[in-house]
Amino acid sequence: MKYDFDEIVQREHTDCFKFDNVKEIFGTEDVIPMWIADMDFKTPPFIVETIRKRLEHEVLGYTFTNSSWKPAIQNWVSRRYGWDVSPEEIGFVGGIVPAISFALQCFTAPGDKVLIQPPVYAPYHNVTKELGRTLVTNPLKLVNGQLEVDFTDFEEKVKGCKLFLLCNPHNPCGRVWSKAELQSMCDICVQNNVLIVSDEIHCDMTFKGFTHTPFATVSEDAKNNSITFMAASKTFNIAGLKSSYHIIQNDGLRRQYNDFLRKNELDSAHLFATAPVATAYNEGDEWLSQMLDYVEANIDYMEDFLKANMPKLDMIRPQASFLVFLDARGLGLPHDELIRFFIREAKVGMNDGATFGEGGSGFMRMNLGCPRSVLKKALGQIKSAYDKICL
Repeated sequence: MKYDFDEIVQREHTDCFKFDNVKEIFGTEDVIPMWIADMDFKTPPFIVETIRKRLEHEVLGYTFTNSSWKPAIQNWVSRRYGWDVSPEEIGFVGGIVPAISFALQCFTAPGDKVLIQPPVYAPYHNVTKELGRTLVTNPLKLVNGQLEVDFTDFEEKVKGCKLFLLCNPHNPCGRVWSKAELQSMCDICVQNNVLIVSDEIHCDMTFKGFTHTPFATVSEDAKNNSITFMAASKTFNIAGLKSSYHIIQNDGLRRQYNDFLRKNELDSAHLFATAPVATAYNEGDEWLSQMLDYVEANIDYMEDFLKANMPKLDMIRPQASFLVFLDARGLGLPHDELIRFFIREAKVGMNDGATFGEGGSGFMRMNLGCPRSVLKKALGQIKSAYDKICL
């Protein structure tokens, strides 16, 4: 089946956070929303059909986890990543950010040090600080157009930390960490008795030429000193279902985390949380392949457009996912003015790079999970604003 990613889907007035919340976020409704990380493509029809079929039974009472859910996850991670996991190593959790929050509460105490690698997904900063943990940063370095780990700094900063939040692949830049890089991070953490929490929500969207390595598959040390969070939500555009899962292969860590969830009544899946995910993993390979080809063509288009028309703008080309970290430092604008430039002059709503922490100032995160016509319009508006200050 050929899927249509050029179709414009009207998302306004559907309680859509991305579209119906733009005035609150940007101070105006007159922007193209290209910020929060969901796509403007229709959720795959086989997933919608699973939900529709369940609704034909007109009793929406208490339910338990769909029996096909764990086998679908096992099969998915096995054939895509060569990762063999058992059913008991898989557990439900209602979203990646809540899962991270629960991990911090489960494995650390107020005041404990938690290591992150900015620029990185803003909730890593926010949740850690809100829970009263001490944030420690190992800033990534921009080298030849890609972000890299400063391992000398990492080795120093990890000392005394209780937990390391790893973004694998990395958000906002789409960096796919190599097995060697992950092994180095693992070795340093094990030497310092630091638990690794690996957020792998973007892993299924790795582009051709790159290989995602689940952190836990790197070595026995990685397997025994980590917990992994995954979801189908970004991959198949079902973030609204709030369905994620953890894979924990260390028996002690798994018991501790599951006990925390159980005691707080956080381990139950809602009616539409698990069956649609099973359908996605069982039937979604072709849709995913076509979607990735389309998004990568969007990335190609943007890269070529910037080089040809706006040489003072650059981008960190993602190796995974539909998010681009746009480098606008060449405009020479103070960061506050840069934000105003994109919102008020270009009229394109993107994520403020500074919210990702150190190294994010002068950048914007742009969501390319959209029809190409939308991308062309947005780039055209940016170019018009660019020409006014650069020509």
